[in-house]
Parts: sequence; C-alpha cells; structure tokens
Amino acid sequence: MSGHDNHYSVMLEEAIKALFVRENGTYADCTYGRGGHSRAILSALGPEGSLLTLDSDLDAVCHAKKTFANDSRVIVEHSAFSNIKKLAEKHNSTGFDGVLLDLGVSSPQLNNAERGFSFRLDGPLDMRLDKSAGKTAAEWLREAPQKEIEEVLKNYGEERYFRRIARALVTERDKSELNSTNSLVEVVKKAIPTLDKNKHPATRVFQAIRIHINRELEELTQCLEQLIGLMNSGGRLVVISFHSLEDRIVKNFFYRKARGDYFPRKFPIKDTEIKRTIKVLGKPIKPSAEEIFNNRRSRSATMRVAEKIPC
Repeated sequence: MSGHDNHYSVMLEEAIKALFVRENGTYADCTYGRGGHSRAILSALGPEGSLLTLDSDLDAVCHAKKTFANDSRVIVEHSAFSNIKKLAEKHNSTGFDGVLLDLGVSSPQLNNAERGFSFRLDGPLDMRLDKSAGKTAAEWLREAPQKEIEEVLKNYGEERYFRRIARALVTERDKSELNSTNSLVEVVKKAIPTLDKNKHPATRVFQAIRIHINRELEELTQCLEQLIGLMNSGGRLVVISFHSLEDRIVKNFFYRKARGDYFPRKFPIKDTEIKRTIKVLGKPIKPSAEEIFNNRRSRSATMRVAEKIPC
C-alpha cells in the first residue's frame, strides 16, 4: 500500500493471539481502519467462521467492501461501534467469540490533509470520523461558548493552558475565520507561554477537539456496555487504546465487570454468589521496542484483554 492507505495495525500479532480465534467462530472488528486486524482474523477462520467488520469512516468502509468483495464470511457495515447491538440483531448473530476495538486514528486519516486530523498538515478544519454526519471542528469552534471550549480542552486534552487557548480562540474567531488546521495551530502557539520541545504545542488541543466532535468517549462507553451481553462464554474482548482517557474507561469497565455486583464489607453474601461477567486476562500489554522503532505512532498504545465467563 502507498499514499493515504499506508497503515500499520498496532500490536497485530498480540491482538490476534489474545483473541484466540476459533476456526468456526463469530468475530467482530469494530474499527476496520485499513483491515490489518480483519485480514489476520480471517486468515485464522475456517469456511464456517464469520466476521462483522465496521467503521464510522466511509473511506474505510469502501476499502473493506473492495477488499472482501469475494469473501462470503465477511459482513461490512458503515456504522459507529456504539451501534454494535443493533448490527448484531440485524445480522441474527448468536453471539461473538471475539471482539476487537483498535481506538487509534488510522494513518490514512492522519496523512490526508483534507480530513483535518493532523496539526502537521494544512487542510480544512474538519476532524469528523464520519464525514456524512455532525458538525466539523471549524463549525463547532465558531459557535461554542468560551466556557465550553475551556471544558473540552481541559477534560479531553488535559491541556494545562486551556483558559488561555480558549480565550485566544474566541478572540481570533471574532476577527477571522478559523477554517484550517494551520490557523488553529497558530492561535495555539501564540496563546501558550512556554513550548515543550518534545511535543507539538497543538497536540492536546487537536486531541481534545477530535474527541469532542466525534463523541469518542461516549461511543466507547456505550459500546463496551453492549458488548458483554453479545459475547459467548469464553469469548475474548480485546481493546487497544492510545491515550489515558480511553484506557481509563476500559480499565474501569473491566474492573467493574470482573469484580461483580458491589456489596458493603461484611455483607452476608458468599463470593460464589456474586455475579461476575468477565475475567481480566493478564496485565496491560504495550508494543515491543521493535514495533515502536518501526512505527512511532504505536508508542502510546495499551492493550487490555478480558474473557466472558458463564453467567
């Protein structure tokens, strides 16, 4: 692959090993990207196996339909993964034996200036994963109250200078249109009093706005809550996250479901009577030094794995 389609699936071998693909199992790749994980799952599946692959990005969906046009085991859907229950019902799924979520923005998205995800490339300030729905980043920045911008930068970007940047953005939009990624970068650079030589000054701002525009954390929470009820006993849930906000949601969700119903200390109930739905498998997994060397975008990835247990 070349150009915008050049993409490397993070922790590919580790993810497939964690899924423990059964030859005739039913699987879901909720974040197709450019299909690295989907192809690896299919290579381990037999003729009776099946794969539901989906993505909110229409470019990714078109890529998937072209790639798997002649493979009857594959169902491709253009959808956010928060719709996973509806999709399972639509296709009469009897339950998943494994589900993968790779939450990172794909290289084709980052490398295409027209998508507006990258602070290193000048292009329209869009940032939508699904270009057919919702407001662009530019539209949101033109309309949002300063307080809302502050909250987004603080909560989703953990940006130290959230007030300074929000104030500068509101001031700038009154003078000129913030329509391009470069215009946003320049406002951020001027608003920050000191620059970190190890990190681009707009990193956290772009992350925060992208998360907000696409409701990424809400989507993740909704998807996780639905998935447990859609998985077969022994089914594996593999989640690869790329920043602390996502990973915290996954970590806490796994902890709650593995702990089971909460009861006060000394409550008269046996441990065997507590309803648990999953068990966490091993510790969080990080990319190898070799993978980070070959693909620097993988360096922030964390993979967590859980297994559905009989109810």
